[in-house]
Amino acid sequence: MAEGGARASGRGRRRRARELAVRAVYAWLVSGATVTDLLEQARGAEEYPEADPVYLEELVSGVTASGEELHALLAPLLDRPASQLSPVERAILLCATLELHTRLEIPFRVVINEAVELAKVYGGTEGHRFVNGVLDRLAPSLRGPEVPQRGPAT
Repeated sequence: MAEGGARASGRGRRRRARELAVRAVYAWLVSGATVTDLLEQARGAEEYPEADPVYLEELVSGVTASGEELHALLAPLLDRPASQLSPVERAILLCATLELHTRLEIPFRVVINEAVELAKVYGGTEGHRFVNGVLDRLAPSLRGPEVPQRGPAT
């Protein structure tokens, strides 16, 4: 039982890290704060003790360092410029894109599901559908063989 609880706890810590990372990336998009300031703010959050601090730092540092590259991966899939997206949905998409691109050990479906769940909590009314649609179209280009190929619609 302890082993199963430890696994659940580990998953929960990573989920909490994603949540704090999205909030930090949101702050970065809105204010242009430094990574140091963003991480310091995250450390002050009530939820921080429940988060994986290494994963949190990896996400925040990765998104801020690779923002242009991540935006370039997303741009062809968006119906408007990224700057016109809700900053919350944009932060979620950037974090998930980084995970799809760099964390190949995490199944693509897990990355998408986590992003959709964050969008349900933090995004607009239909934000989770938008996030799901964009990431669903992005996954094949970043995860090729892992993503099942879809046949033509019938």
